Order: sequence, then structure tokens, then C-alpha cells
Amino acid sequence: QVQLVESGGGLVQAGGSLRLSCAASGDTFSRYAMGWFRQAPGEEREFVAGISRSGIPTKYGNSVKGRFTISRDNAKNTVYLQMDSLKPEDTAVYYCAADMKKFNPIAVASTIAEYDYWGQGTQVTVSS
Repeated sequence: QVQLVESGGGLVQAGGSLRLSCAASGDTFSRYAMGWFRQAPGEEREFVAGISRSGIPTKYGNSVKGRFTISRDNAKNTVYLQMDSLKPEDTAVYYCAADMKKFNPIAVASTIAEYDYWGQGTQVTVSS
């Protein structure tokens, strides 16, 4: 079992950048494919980005392609989400998630059902 703790959220102006971090503990981090999701008030949880156990390949939701970058450091048990060119519509609670079922080291999960463990979330607010 793995525990996930997100950090790095906050308030930023439109056009700005933030980097979210998700620290994992409790199990071998490199066993897990990782992902980021977000949920705005009144909306369903949305896939943002995913990364394989090995770090390549990655996958992105259509709304963030070209602006967000997911990466991982298996030595630090951490996955990151670099968010650039932020827009007010990016405002949401961002969740980190771990998928323990991807035995293929290059497989990436992109649906909620594929993920087994979730963090508590970190708020990102983008002002116009």
C-alpha cells in the first residue's frame, strides 16, 4: 500500500506557472504508474496527466496538452506536475494517484478506475 501527499498548490495569476509535487511512501515507488487528476466545484474528476512506471511514455488530457508536463523521480519517490500558461479554467483541486496494476513498465493509466490509491488533493486557483 502506498500513501500519497500532494503539495505546491496555491493562487496564481493567469499566464503564470506552478509545480505540484506528490510524495509517495509505504511501498516501492517504481512499481506504480502515476497520474494527476483534477476536480472543479460541481464538476466530475478529470484526467490531467499520466506517466508510466519507467517515466516514458506520458499521456495528457486534451485541455492541458502543451501546457502541463508530468515527470517522476523514482529515487525521490516523487511525481511532479509542471503547469505553465495557467488559465482560470485550470482552477480545481488537483489529486495525485497511483496505479499498482501496470506490470508493463511503459503502460500509462488515464481513467479513474485504473488507479488504486489517491492523495488528499491540493487546491490550485488561477485568477483572471
